[in-house]
Amino acid sequence: MAKVAITGSSGFVGGNIAQVLKQMGFEVLGLIRNSSEKVLPWSAEVVDFNDEVSIASKLNGCDAVIHCAIHNDFNKLVNDREFAYDSFVGLTQRVTRAANKSGAQIIYISTDWIMDGAGHFETENNPGNPINFYGALKALGEQVIRDLAPVDGAICRIGGVMGLHQTKKEMPRGQDVGFGYFVASIVTTLREGKEYVVWGGNRVNKVATPSLAAEIGAQISRIIDKRIGGTFHLVGDDAVSRMELAQATCNVFGLDKNLLKSGEPPIESLFPSAVPVDTSLSNKQTKITLDIGPTSLTDLLKAFKSEWETGQLSPITERKVL
Repeated sequence: MAKVAITGSSGFVGGNIAQVLKQMGFEVLGLIRNSSEKVLPWSAEVVDFNDEVSIASKLNGCDAVIHCAIHNDFNKLVNDREFAYDSFVGLTQRVTRAANKSGAQIIYISTDWIMDGAGHFETENNPGNPINFYGALKALGEQVIRDLAPVDGAICRIGGVMGLHQTKKEMPRGQDVGFGYFVASIVTTLREGKEYVVWGGNRVNKVATPSLAAEIGAQISRIIDKRIGGTFHLVGDDAVSRMELAQATCNVFGLDKNLLKSGEPPIESLFPSAVPVDTSLSNKQTKITLDIGPTSLTDLLKAFKSEWETGQLSPITERKVL
């Protein structure tokens, strides 16, 4: 049985990756900061993330470590650059070196926000051109992988992630200027018969290629089983606007489109920096490399609906053990 360690497994994306890998037969170990996080649906060990030796000591016998952990207090990141650099770049260096010492493959979760938003369906070989501090920090993290794990280090760019928390009862946070968490907030609001304002204007991410958190985990299983390195775009096949995503959600979940309205985000919800307009990513090379079939927006939404109704993660991609 392959063993996988995950940083950030108590979070939204990391928790979904952990749960789907567990369903697929992997032994999952969450690397956590303190014992208060230890009540998880998988094994967990407390780690001092400031100490490379401490991290490495927990990776014995691991085939891979998936680095999901980030600090998402964006105002603090803006105001404390030393903290921001260490939380993203420094931590990624320590986790990668620890993985190298233990013989585990490093898999780094990156973002579509490393792009400047001027293109459309950007390819895997595009190194990015970030226009805000978050994108820049994640891009620097990618470079750590290229420098320290050039053979089998994997960079996984994701965006517009939908899904449900696996470690918390509450829903992921509501709409923000990106695409993440968007679908869950639409479904919750419209099922209550309330109007939903889909944000627009010049301060939001207008186009993306959404995916499902469980599907991201399923595609990562292919990377682990093949132990293959490189840059991968773990996103859906379709690039859509925010309103197109909202309407597609209504179609799949059987919700009233007339409750959808357009408007600009409130001031308190604005990102404290520039936002890339179009962060759509091409997944063509990723699909070829990992032998993954179609993942249309409609099918991803149907998988999410099934997950919501049954409580069972329903990725489209199945594990393919070599």
